[in-house]
Amino acid sequence: MPKTHKVAVLALPGVIPFELGIPSRIFGAADDDGRPRYEVAVCTLDGGPVQTEAGFSITVEHGLELFASADTVVLPPFHPIEAVAPGSPVAARLASALSALPAGTRKVAICTAAYALAACGLLDGRPATTHWHEADDFQRRFPLVKVDAGVLFVDDGDVLTSAGVASGVDLCLHLIRRDHGSEVAALAARRCVVPPWRDGGQAQYVERPVPTESGAGTAATREWALRRLAEPVSLQQLAAHARMSVRTFTRRFRDEVGMTPGQWLIRQRVDRARGLLESTDLPVEQVARQSGFGTALSLRQHLRAVAGVSPADYRRTFRARDVMATDMSVGGITVRP
Repeated sequence: MPKTHKVAVLALPGVIPFELGIPSRIFGAADDDGRPRYEVAVCTLDGGPVQTEAGFSITVEHGLELFASADTVVLPPFHPIEAVAPGSPVAARLASALSALPAGTRKVAICTAAYALAACGLLDGRPATTHWHEADDFQRRFPLVKVDAGVLFVDDGDVLTSAGVASGVDLCLHLIRRDHGSEVAALAARRCVVPPWRDGGQAQYVERPVPTESGAGTAATREWALRRLAEPVSLQQLAAHARMSVRTFTRRFRDEVGMTPGQWLIRQRVDRARGLLESTDLPVEQVARQSGFGTALSLRQHLRAVAGVSPADYRRTFRARDVMATDMSVGGITVRP
């Protein structure tokens, strides 16, 4: 009979309750004919209560002695991040505990808990991810880490990191898949009513607001172009509308927006296509025309480059009612979309 895999979940000060519950919920859904495959327990640095980010405290039964028998240690995110800054008492104690782990123990960080692993020096020279909103800050603080802000999680063997919030679910399912295969992971996902695998990375969730500068810059021309996304718009037309030379317009546009006019137009067209895929049932060809890409092939290429998924996969992700495209009978009750 295989040994039950022991998972220690460390609740640091300011732990975020939602992610704290993910490991026990997901790993707990993986069993072998009723026998748990994982044993999940929560601990704190001193075994005492810890204040959560949500304004209430939690009481646990374990301290760091749990690490001695753990096969996997999971760190949920916490707030504020500065609580585990390099050199802080919390970081020093955590680094000591992690360095004492038996060889081969997996170390897993969900969302911004990657800051804790990085503060302990465990991510230096290694690939990692965190929430896309914090990725630039994370990279500035820890320049030795190879940050990939476009993925849902990174598996680097004994150290794994995930993007924001629900990507902790993706990472835990990945670990089940790695330990026991796809069938067991798929069953755990069904029990938790979550997809066993999500296509693409967190790039598809990143907000990209349009800058709103005013004055004698390019804002008015950008607004003009946004009203004509379905039409061909050339660099010469943009410069003429702004009453500038092409060279001056391109330089000023890059200074204000941080990208070239061509890159910006593609990004706005992708955003228009994303909105149409989310809110309409238009065929992909029509979405392509209305967003200015002309053909479904062009839309697929650009959407995949920006969001990492095809139009069909993107629509499935963001259109919940597509999951109920046909009537379903559950317990004698018929549910219609």
